Amino acid sequence: MKNNLQKIFVIVWGLCLSVMSVSGHSEQKCIHENVRTVPYPQEKTPLYINPSALFVPYSLKGEDKLQFALSSDASFPVHSTFLSSPKPWCMYNPHRTLSPGAWFWKYRRVSREGVCAEWSKVYRFVVGEDVPRFVTPPFQTFLSNIPELGNRIYCYLSDSLASARKNVYAHPEFNDMIAQARMGLAFNLSTDTDPYGKVSEMAELSVRLHTAYLLLQRPVYAKKMVQYVRWLLKARLDDKRLENDFFAGDLAFLLANTYETCYTFFTPKERDEIQRLVMQVFRVYRSRLFGHEENHVFDNHFWQFPVRKFMQAALVFYDKEPLAMEYLEYLYEVWTSKAPASGFNRDGNWHNGTSYFSANAVTLYYMASLCSYLTKTDFMSHPWYQNAGKGLVYSWPPRSMSAGFGDGHEKTNDQPLRIRSGFADFLAREKQDAYAAWYSSINQKYETDYEFRLYRMVSGKFRPASSSLPANAPKAVWFQDTGEVIAIDSLADCTRGMYLSFRSSPFGSGSHTHSNQNAFNLHYNGVPVYRSSGYYLNFSDRHNILSYRHTRAHNTLLVDGIGQGFTTKAYGNVTRMLHGEHITYCLGDASHAYGGVSEYPMWQKNFEAAGLEQTPEYGFGKTPLTKYLRHILVLRPGIVVIYDEMEASRKVRWEWLLHSPVRFQIDASSNTLVTPHPEGGFVSTARLFATEACEISQCNEFQAAPNPDLAIRGETLENYWHLTASFSPRKANRLLTIITLDEESGKSHVVSGGKDGKLTVDGWRISAELDVRKSAALTVENAATGVVFSYGDKDCLIEGETYHRKAKGTTVLYDRINGVWKCEEVADRPALPTTCVEE
Repeated sequence: MKNNLQKIFVIVWGLCLSVMSVSGHSEQKCIHENVRTVPYPQEKTPLYINPSALFVPYSLKGEDKLQFALSSDASFPVHSTFLSSPKPWCMYNPHRTLSPGAWFWKYRRVSREGVCAEWSKVYRFVVGEDVPRFVTPPFQTFLSNIPELGNRIYCYLSDSLASARKNVYAHPEFNDMIAQARMGLAFNLSTDTDPYGKVSEMAELSVRLHTAYLLLQRPVYAKKMVQYVRWLLKARLDDKRLENDFFAGDLAFLLANTYETCYTFFTPKERDEIQRLVMQVFRVYRSRLFGHEENHVFDNHFWQFPVRKFMQAALVFYDKEPLAMEYLEYLYEVWTSKAPASGFNRDGNWHNGTSYFSANAVTLYYMASLCSYLTKTDFMSHPWYQNAGKGLVYSWPPRSMSAGFGDGHEKTNDQPLRIRSGFADFLAREKQDAYAAWYSSINQKYETDYEFRLYRMVSGKFRPASSSLPANAPKAVWFQDTGEVIAIDSLADCTRGMYLSFRSSPFGSGSHTHSNQNAFNLHYNGVPVYRSSGYYLNFSDRHNILSYRHTRAHNTLLVDGIGQGFTTKAYGNVTRMLHGEHITYCLGDASHAYGGVSEYPMWQKNFEAAGLEQTPEYGFGKTPLTKYLRHILVLRPGIVVIYDEMEASRKVRWEWLLHSPVRFQIDASSNTLVTPHPEGGFVSTARLFATEACEISQCNEFQAAPNPDLAIRGETLENYWHLTASFSPRKANRLLTIITLDEESGKSHVVSGGKDGKLTVDGWRISAELDVRKSAALTVENAATGVVFSYGDKDCLIEGETYHRKAKGTTVLYDRINGVWKCEEVADRPALPTTCVEE
């Protein structure tokens, strides 16, 4: 054996301690509750970060305040117990590292009059040695460093502002800054009878004006900002407008930033009126935020904009209004407890859909910058920020469509989008992140971004000297917390080779994510081969619900025509991943993704508004599925192997789905599917192998067509081809799929055999157990290279010697891994639940 057998390195994950067993079965009702119903953390909820914040469901607090006690001693002795002060929210961040071992906590309600209720039961959790540490200072540290005078909102730029002003005319972005500011100067609402209807537009333009005024100190820009606000002061604000949280955030920011920046331009009466309006916003949202945002897995609107804009307004008025002080503390605590990405994501990948990262980018930059400056602590040392450069690049490479998961997945990123480029540039300057530096250097589109411009022109931070892609950039990455795997032949140029993405996420289907557990997307030479279908024209119309968000729009599975629910309860998990020079492998478990309908009030209202019901007629409902494991292997070059294990408690119709922009050429006698892609210079062929016959059909119509009147961004609403391989009802099924990608100008892959799941593809020998009466097994070998892959119960032969498994059902890979020939064995890596295990 290469490097001899004694040098084999074995990794075994969770063979004894896994919540998820090797079979894929789990007792976990969900990994992340949409809205928390049980306190966290507890005995069986491992931590993501040390220290973890403590959370209590709002239903256990009510209108009272909560007080927390935390100790490493179950008797809670006074000298070693951290006791919080009562607060009107449901979280407590200890803001200190917790030593490894057992910890105990409890809470009690405290009335408005200060009457304390009895303590709750005691909750125990364990801090592991391997939990990443990210400690933030207490709120008092943040508060004590806020400047009394001058700029508070952008105080983190104050130290370098004078220097930036001296050199502003020589800055390469000067002319564009002026052009953007002139847009703000030209805006006129003097005859508009409804200025509040233009608040969001004014908020954007005021950012452009503010940048120019701060750097040039020309009164013309400040006076225009003041004019915006005076237009509002002449009108009446209707609380009904505040139902829109984006409007509320824009209004609070516009008023507060102008108040602070242009203070001397306002009369005392005007200042009082501005302050009153901001407090009007705060009063409306107090009951919506406190106790709720910390208990929602990810309220996407709040984290995109309002958290930042409310923080900016609170900074300006905290020493003038008790309500603003309360907001300031709450927003700091909720950010340090739940940010930057739900509190349960360390990947750097965006858990709420790749395309929707852009909506969060400015907030992620701003909050980290502000909190780092005021606390003298690097908030970007959080694992998510450390991995964010890699997350940006792999989830949406340049000159490529994205990995394809979530709203907006159909967009093409011909070059890095402006806002993604802006955030990548920020990462490059702050962390010298090589991935981010390369990504943003491709077209330097960040230079046109007005939202990060003040930072770029003032901070004095420089980009890395080199903008080269890291030489050791891997050809496969696993985002464990978000449940995605990317395999890519050429990250530097996605117009060459394969780009495969796979999702099976513990976050399930949420706000901007889809019901696509165990789904994959495949691109080759920059062209989509098999890809999720549909168009994001509306968040919840019939097309979105039935032909975009629904499971039928993705490359995965339907059970009796039913897909996965729109809920975090319909979750998946990537339980294994192995990566070598010749093989990349991952295993997804979607056994819990088909358990019922959405319980979210929002989706119930959306279904009703669209004239739909969550019934089998429309592809929704509970199914008897008990197991759905999908194994995916990339065999380099140009081969994909998919092995599906499916089981149910009764006979069901299994429907295997595949979507293509190109019509399938179907050979029903051999279950062969061919799609030519002349624009990419290749042909894709998928071959299906199973013990049972299937009926293969295709159509090029959506169940609900997209509305062309909503295609206001110039979208081309082309129909995809939707293929279904339908198997007659049975309790269990297994399916082996071999995909080959053949260059038109090169030699085609030679596939032979296939009977009983045994075949060869060029030099690869593939054997899959398709008989459901026998234990599942998959073996892939290459005699020329010596590579061996083995999944199942039996021992395997590697370089002529028997390799004895450490446990049944594990996966073994012998390959060149990180430049060294070695063997790795893995069992399931469980997801980390943030709610209690339920029977």
